[in-house]
Amino acid sequence: MNWKLTDDRPIWVQLTEQLTLRIVSGEYAPGAAVPAVRALAAEAGVNPNTMQRALSELESRGLVETRRTAGRTVTEDAARIRQVRRELAVGRVEEFLASMRALGYTDAETRTLLTEWDMKEEHMHE
Repeated sequence: MNWKLTDDRPIWVQLTEQLTLRIVSGEYAPGAAVPAVRALAAEAGVNPNTMQRALSELESRGLVETRRTAGRTVTEDAARIRQVRRELAVGRVEEFLASMRALGYTDAETRTLLTEWDMKEEHMHE
């Protein structure tokens, strides 16, 4: 995953979001070691202290654990990962629906569009 950082929000917040995506998508598997702070910071092109703040936030959210012998690992709590994944999905659905309403679509019209899109996708993969 490439790091996509912008100037519109704090960098540590963006890093937290992107690391969260790596966890909920399975790129970082439950129980897997999280790369070292310096390695992640170098990869993202940010100060290690900024990356440390992002990782501390993930720890406070229950997605990352620090173990004395193993360093940082992704939580093995699959229910917690599923919960965060669902929260992110619901947020994106809400944003999508709001953008469709801003275009003047009703929820029923949006559902129709999604159904049409889904049918088109199914035919493309047959």
